[in-house]
Amino acid sequence: MSIFSHPEFDQHEQVNFFHDKETGLKAIIAVHNSNRGPALGGCRMWQYGSDAEALTDVLRLSKGMTYKSALANLDLGGGKSVIIGNPREHKSEALLEMMGRALESLSGRYIAAEDSGTSVPDLQVMARHTHYVAGITERTGIDGLPCNGDPSPATAYGTFVGLKAAVAHKFGTQDLTGLRVAIQGVGNVGFRLAKHLHEAGAELIVSDIYPAFVERAVNGLGATAVAADAILAQEVDVVAPCALGATINDQSLALMKAKVIAGAANNQLEHAAHDQQVRDAGILYAPDFAINAGGIIDIFYERTGHTPDKVRTHIETIGDTLAEIFKRSDASGEGTGVIANRLAEERFIR
Repeated sequence: MSIFSHPEFDQHEQVNFFHDKETGLKAIIAVHNSNRGPALGGCRMWQYGSDAEALTDVLRLSKGMTYKSALANLDLGGGKSVIIGNPREHKSEALLEMMGRALESLSGRYIAAEDSGTSVPDLQVMARHTHYVAGITERTGIDGLPCNGDPSPATAYGTFVGLKAAVAHKFGTQDLTGLRVAIQGVGNVGFRLAKHLHEAGAELIVSDIYPAFVERAVNGLGATAVAADAILAQEVDVVAPCALGATINDQSLALMKAKVIAGAANNQLEHAAHDQQVRDAGILYAPDFAINAGGIIDIFYERTGHTPDKVRTHIETIGDTLAEIFKRSDASGEGTGVIANRLAEERFIR
């Protein structure tokens, strides 16, 4: 299994492999770049098809965190960790404690947060043996409610701020009254985004694979429900992907009537080429790793002196970052994703 010639290797500073026979721990920690500060990123536990697949994931995701933190103007680098195993079958207290020891051995070069297959309680177990976990402290969230590591309120608010910036650029107004928005996925983040939009006067069309989530949005926010496979083809002004990635593809673009894509999902474009295709179709795309950075901003301030007002103020700079991306895209004719990558690199490459 090659590292330096791996297609996802991109000048990563450090890739560590950890194995413990007694607990069954098999883990990889990747630090992509630490020019701006310690690398922060989620600790994912997943039943990968192979060790090579796990390596691909951790290399790709750690790089993505570098770009997200830089675009968010945080004093953080990018990293990621993966634990190889089925979280429902292989997770144990002993394994999590051993992962905590693995994290501690890096002496703070990487800080772990929750991700797919891990939870705040899991991180609290790791924290018995390491100082380098984030998002586990009881505090007041940006919505004024008690928060124990859940980044959803901050992610949703940042997405709302970014959506407003995209609407202002595309339609010349920040008044969302009567704006038609199709939200794909109304779980933790998507529903909170829907609440912000509802309070701003937008008309909501929603879908989700879980009927209870759809019912909550319909009954609580007056949303209109449509089938999951039809949500991106609605007659709306904005589509907000807030579920799985890769939903912006050849098929959805051929049917899309919206002029703005602004949602919280990760990796929304199926292929990099779709960035330019979206622009050529006259659609304004808010790059996902710029618009959904509210969560990592929240986690950063948990470690550096959290106050809800400070977090909210920083999250609102997401709109400024997107405005700069849109302006540069208009000037160059390049896709907004390309511009976002370039802007991030300006902030972390030395």
